[in-house]
Amino acid sequence: MNINKPYKKIPGTVVFDAEVAAAGYHLNQFCMSLMKQINRDQFKANEQAYLDGWPMSSDQKKSVLARDYNRMLSLGGNIYFLAKIFSSDGLSFQQAAASMTGMSVEEYKRMMLLGGRSPEGNIFVPEEKS
Repeated sequence: MNINKPYKKIPGTVVFDAEVAAAGYHLNQFCMSLMKQINRDQFKANEQAYLDGWPMSSDQKKSVLARDYNRMLSLGGNIYFLAKIFSSDGLSFQQAAASMTGMSVEEYKRMMLLGGRSPEGNIFVPEEKS
């Protein structure tokens, strides 16, 4: 089914719709497994072996190993599930978000206190219908 999704044209944004959710199902289930200490311990002991127990794509596994959260999002990861990974690594949500923006934690804090990113250049303007 080909559905018009104009939100796919929003720069720097992954909208977590049904298609993205389906693509990221196993990645997100892996993330949820990290809620249990025994699973976190197994993951930390041998990350590749633990990931190999999940039917994720090789790109998804590589992005987890690299802790490339932006890539994980593009491969169907949901930020609230991905939080289980960075929490397992001892990172706060703020630290992870800062790394995803290429900013230091202090720069990220300052930006958020000032109201977030500037929307300039990040706004999708739908095409006019004729």
